[in-house]
Parts: sequence; structure tokens; C-alpha cells
Amino acid sequence: MPLYKNTSTQLSNLKEKPFKLEREIQRLFENNLSAIMGLELVKSEFTIKNKRIDTLGFDPQSKGFVIIEYKRERNSSVFDQGLTYLSLMLANKADFILEYNENKQKSLKRTDVDWSQSRVAFVTPSFTENQKEAVNFKDLAIELWEIKRYEGELIFINPIHKTNATESIMPILQRSPKYQQISNEIKAYTETEHLQGKSDHIVELYEKYKNAILNLSTDIEVKPQKLYVAFKKNNSNFCDIEVQKNSLKIFINMSKGKLDDSKSLAHDVSTVGHWGNGDYMIKIESDVNLEYIMSLVKQAIV
Repeated sequence: MPLYKNTSTQLSNLKEKPFKLEREIQRLFENNLSAIMGLELVKSEFTIKNKRIDTLGFDPQSKGFVIIEYKRERNSSVFDQGLTYLSLMLANKADFILEYNENKQKSLKRTDVDWSQSRVAFVTPSFTENQKEAVNFKDLAIELWEIKRYEGELIFINPIHKTNATESIMPILQRSPKYQQISNEIKAYTETEHLQGKSDHIVELYEKYKNAILNLSTDIEVKPQKLYVAFKKNNSNFCDIEVQKNSLKIFINMSKGKLDDSKSLAHDVSTVGHWGNGDYMIKIESDVNLEYIMSLVKQAIV
């Protein structure tokens, strides 16, 4: 992707400045892992069962571990390598939890982790079209991230989104004993599952609020999780919707005392157990206050 510098009315093409070492890419990501991918850095160069993992991260929102591998040049083995690492993780859960607890000085339990959301990310300056197609299954937990460096130390990072991903990888994995555990444990949640069995009123209400949220800004990603539907901007949840039988619950990802809510519609849930992110929750049964609620949600967009 060409980048340009605007000098008055004249555009000048910025020259790409390729990375010389994979370690440069790795250091850049690890030093900025929260900003780039919304992850906690657990361990750099994590070795397990004679396999060396470049970067081990943890997603505090999906509660899943993320293995990150870096390639300075195109590599044809991302699909097989990704599945191998997923199998390795699922077969050695205790080791990953121990590594997290030792490095983060926390007490993470096995039940605190949603292993169905485990995933592997590959980072490289470019991928082949075949590689992009190979990971374009709706439930394949492998991500592709392109990174390029340009003169002036400008960095371009492009997560490759799945396009029209409707096919499932599971029938393929189930035929291989090697990947049986992946097919049993990895799960891609959908909006359809959250809306299944709900009344027409709730489905319509969800669609209205979903579309209103998407209109708040560009590049908002809808990411269904196990217990709610997350809305992400810059790889961070800014609000979540929990679909219930007779209502919706919208969670606004802001800390207590930060939300400007003149109508006091949002409830403080900072001391109450809840599924969504943030300290504010709004229970919704109609679209009467939709516009005002969107003004609250917008405050959480960074």
C-alpha cells in the first residue's frame, strides 16, 4: 500500500524501509502490544515442549491466550504452524497459566480462561493470496497482520480481516486426529447464536442499537463473544451488548465517575458481577432513548 506525504498541495511517495531482522518487528509489537492488538504481554520467547513461541499474549476481554509469530519474509507454513501451536496450547494449558501467573504476578485459574478463544497471530510485511484464502474460515483461530516500515519511521499495520467467511474449518480438522482437540475446543461465536430463540421485538431492538453504534464512528468491529456481543475500536471494546430474553443490557467500557450521564440512565455496576466490560450498564426495553444512549456510548470511543 503506497503512502504519501502532503507538502502544501504536492504529494510525495514515501519509500518503504524494510525490516532487516524479525527481531525488529517483534520488539516493535511487544513494546506496543496493548496499543496494537489490545493484549497483555505475558512472555517474550516462551519455550514449551521444545517449541519456541516468539510472543505470548493474553486478551483480557476475550479471556484467551494469543500466540504471536513474526516473519520477515513470506512464509508458506503459516496454516500448519498455526494449527500446531493451537494444539500445543490446548494440550498444555497448565503451563500457559503458570507462565502468566509468574510473569504477571497474578493468580489466574484455569476456569478464568476461555480456551475456546485461543488464537495464533502471524505478523509479516506481506502474505500471499493463497495464505489469505487459507485462513478465511469463519472459525479458524489464525490471524494475519501485515506490517511495513516507511522512511521517517512511519509504521503501517494492517490486520487482514476475513472476507465473506461462511465455511467452517471444523469438518476438515475433525478428519485429523492431530487436530481433534482444536475442533473440540475452539469456538467462533455468532450474532445468530445470541439472538436464537429471542422474540422479534428483541431481535429488532438489537439491530437498531447495533446499527446506531456502527454509525458512531468508522472501523468499528462487531465481535460476538461467549456471553455478549462486543463492539471494538482500535482493538479495544468500548461497549458490549448482552442479549436477554426480554431486554438488552448495554455495558459502557468506562470507569466509575467518568461517564457524563445527565439523565442518570446508566447503572453503576462497578461492585456487581457482570459479563460486559466497564462500570456502567443500561437496561434497554425500547428505542425511546436511543439517541441519548448513543451519546453515552460515544464517550467510550477512544
